Amino acid sequence: MTVAANNAIYYPSGDGQPVAETFAHLYAILMTIEVLRIYLQGQQATVLGNQFLYYEQGNPSKRVAPDVFVIFDVAPGGRDNYKIWEEGSVPSIAFEMTSPSTKKEDEVSKKQLYAQIGIQEYWQFDPKGEWIKEQLRGYRLENGQYQPITDSISRVLQLRLEVDNSLSSSPTALIAFYRLDTAAKLLLPIELQAKAMIAEQQALISKQEAAFAQQKALISEQKATLAEQKSVELAAQLAAYQARFGFLDASSE
Repeated sequence: MTVAANNAIYYPSGDGQPVAETFAHLYAILMTIEVLRIYLQGQQATVLGNQFLYYEQGNPSKRVAPDVFVIFDVAPGGRDNYKIWEEGSVPSIAFEMTSPSTKKEDEVSKKQLYAQIGIQEYWQFDPKGEWIKEQLRGYRLENGQYQPITDSISRVLQLRLEVDNSLSSSPTALIAFYRLDTAAKLLLPIELQAKAMIAEQQALISKQEAAFAQQKALISEQKATLAEQKSVELAAQLAAYQARFGFLDASSE
């Protein structure tokens, strides 16, 4: 047991190990965190990644570091580590960005531990498709045991999950999340940025079109005014000409 100088139990926030095995795994972790963080904004929930989850008070060795995990009914925002007994809520869902080197741990020890802790859903994602053929699979806790999720739906998040290998902005496969109520995809930060840029460009075009329409209307109004002025001038000239030369209007004969 690790004890600080003042005899308080010390719970480390790191172990000096790398966050992820490869860039593909790191990118999948970071994008999953960001997409879920944006999705859960405004809720009493937080999304953490690769931070120590302590699950037994007084024993710092009882810890695990899920690649991504979500906790509901807690204050939003980051933590250096997460202690279940202090926060009062068990994580509802955990993700592991798995590989052949972590296969045994992810499939056996972590799977058993997450079930024991009471994490309702556990998802394994293989960004490179090295040992999970379908790349993504989930488990739902039922009667203390994980059962395979067959519909690709996270009840915890109210989202449908898919593997997305088609993103031109991504150097690797990612987990794609879709809302159940609208079927809309949760966009990556870079996709949100692109969407915002397109919206800004469309707003600028609309503003320019409105200005052009206003100018066109002004020109039409000016033409109508000029035509009216010209008509008045011609009528005055004709009246003056008739008066000068004594022409009579045919209607007065």
